[in-house]
Amino acid sequence: MKKYFLSAIIIFLLLHSYAWSAPDKTMIYIDLWENTLFLIKNGKVADQYKISGGTSDKPTPIGIFKVVEKSEGWGGGFGSRWIGLDVPWGNYGIHGTNKPWLIGKDVSSGCVRMFNDDVEKLYDQVPIGTVVHIDGPVAGIGENEFKNLSEGSRGVLVQIVQQQLKAQGYYKGKIDGIFDHQMEKAVKQFQIDNHLAATGGITSVEYNLLGILE
Repeated sequence: MKKYFLSAIIIFLLLHSYAWSAPDKTMIYIDLWENTLFLIKNGKVADQYKISGGTSDKPTPIGIFKVVEKSEGWGGGFGSRWIGLDVPWGNYGIHGTNKPWLIGKDVSSGCVRMFNDDVEKLYDQVPIGTVVHIDGPVAGIGENEFKNLSEGSRGVLVQIVQQQLKAQGYYKGKIDGIFDHQMEKAVKQFQIDNHLAATGGITSVEYNLLGILE
């Protein structure tokens, strides 16, 4: 049985959280396991809504983010409201949909979809700066569980690898979930020091050596 060592993501969340100090003590908790969004006010669940998350190959970002943008009237696949998040590796948000029959299924390209009526209610209650905690399968699911990474990869697995490489002194860049050339150089040096071929990519071998996957 695989054992997953995820202290890196815990450290990441502790260092990069927003101290749960959203305006008016309002926050959003999204449970991708149950496809449910919870609106929390003053520590209590004020409302909850069914949502759709991303597919296994285009997952919804996992972690703690904040609302940085709000806009109305996008239309089409984005429905009637857009609530943008500060995910460092891409443009992700919470929005409505023109396919309400798919709510509850993992069908999006990474954003969180809601019924239009629900996202309109949520929109009016979450100011800019609201904390959004998205909880789900950090390591991915199915064929994408602990998938191989290389330059150009993005997401929470990249963040975990960056954190571990930085902790071991190989990586000096940002913990931003973006596998760039600087990170590739760090991976190659790590591989050389561990008597591996310097491919610059991450496989199960590197996950094990980094203490992420045992």
